[in-house]
This record gives sequence, structure tokens and C-alpha cells, in this order.
Amino acid sequence: MSDKIVVSGASGTLGRLVLERLLSLGHAGRVVAVTRSPEKLAAFASRGVELRAGDFDHAASLKSAFAGVKQALVISTDVLDVPGHRVRQHTSAFRALVEAGAAHIAYTSIVNPERSRILISKDHAESEVALRESGVCYTVLRDNIYSQMLLDGAKRAVASGKLVDAREHGKVGYVSREDVADVAAAVLERPPAASQVLDVTGPAALGGAEIAALLSELSGRKVEHQSIPLAALVDGMVQHGLPRPLAEIYASFDAGVAAGELAVTSDVVQRFTGSAPESLSEFLRRNRAAWAA
Repeated sequence: MSDKIVVSGASGTLGRLVLERLLSLGHAGRVVAVTRSPEKLAAFASRGVELRAGDFDHAASLKSAFAGVKQALVISTDVLDVPGHRVRQHTSAFRALVEAGAAHIAYTSIVNPERSRILISKDHAESEVALRESGVCYTVLRDNIYSQMLLDGAKRAVASGKLVDAREHGKVGYVSREDVADVAAAVLERPPAASQVLDVTGPAALGGAEIAALLSELSGRKVEHQSIPLAALVDGMVQHGLPRPLAEIYASFDAGVAAGELAVTSDVVQRFTGSAPESLSEFLRRNRAAWAA
């Protein structure tokens, strides 16, 4: 029966959260978790999730992985250092899903992917084109930066008293992975009648000075924001052992923020889940143990 809800990349952090949400919504028996390593999701099998092996780099594996699909979530892959590789992976997945009979495909992208300074955004822009050209009804989930991505930097900032980046006065509408998962599950449960592009964000866009003030308030230690040249940020990451091409990719996020590309907020979380998105203050309080030790 073609009524399966397929989640690809299911063994990753976001994928697991989406599985949890779909189970909580009562879809045990319909949910199919597709991953290169099904054994990592053994605990979900006993809860009614069907585990299937599938590899976007091996198109032949996707025919059985996507069999019986009705709704699907394609979580973008994490290949960052090979230009165009992710586009090929995503395009292969979209093609296989269409051939399997999918009625709707959701895909996790990034806000403002067109003409972005963020180097990985080109992959998302081209993947969105491939999805549109597939002919199937789709939802593009343009996620803003995950709040979780702040945790390591927050820990260093509280320890040193400096929140260092190359973002100048740029702001970000940080959104928690949990809220992203909730929206994805809602879209899979109640797929749209027409294709749509959604900006999935937190409730407010915050800059470095505001985040430093928030860390100061929550930690009881003075934290100041310091914006440095982009080249200095890259050099610092290289000096700490990161290959320069990857350092340039990560630093490009700061370039995008400084240019205002991620200063995006929306009502999508509230509209699709019925609950307000978690603020960065709430997120940091909830995850205090991860950054304030």
C-alpha cells in the first residue's frame, strides 16, 4: 500500500527528532526510516518504524528504500567539501522518489539560498531547482541557522569573555532543531495541495551584541562581542587544524550573516505547529549544561 512516510537521513540528529514527532502523532506503522546505517536506529524498530538501507550515491539502493512512499522528507546531506556532490545526491533521491510514486516531497534547505555569500547555499539553490523540475508537489523548508550551532561558541565566549566572529552587525533568526522537526512532521502529516517554500525560523533575529548580552545575563559573567576580519577568522580555524577549504566554508556563514542574509524571521513554526517557536533565550536556558560549565 502506497501510504508510507519516508524520512531520509534518518539516523542524523534532525532525522531522529522527526521520527520521534511522527511517532508521537500516531504514525507508527507508516514511518520508514532510510539511512546508510539502519543498525543505528534499532531502537526505533521496536516502536513501529520500518528501517531500510538507502544510499543517495547508489541509485539502485533507492528503489527498495522508497517503495510504497506517499510522503517523503529529504534531509540535505552533509557532504560539504566536494562541489556539486550534494546536488547530485539530492537529485538522485528526488528522481527515485518520483519513480516510486511519491505524492509530496519535503526538502531541508537554507534561507535565502540564491546569490548567497554562504558557500553551501549554491548546493541548496540548485537542489531546489531539481526538486521543482521533478514535477511532484513539494515543500521547501528553508531553515535558518540551528540554535544548537551556537553552543560551542557560547561555551568559549563565557570562558574567555569574548564572543568572536566576523559577522559585524549582522543578525540571525536562530531556530531550534526541535522546532524544525515539528514543522517537518506537520508538513508530512498534512501535505499541502500545492507546492510551497517556507522560511523556518525562530521568533527574533539577534546579532552578536545581543547574544553577548544574553550570555552575560544567563552566565553572570561579562561577555563582549568582537567582530574580526573574515580572513582572520579563516586563518584562526586553519591554525586550529581545520583544512582551509572547510574553514572558508564555515567562515562564509559569517559573511552571509554580515550581509544580512540570515536576518529572517517568520510565523511558520506557530502556523504549522500551533506553538510559538523557542526563543534563543529559552533555548540557552534549556541547554545551560552544554555551554555554562
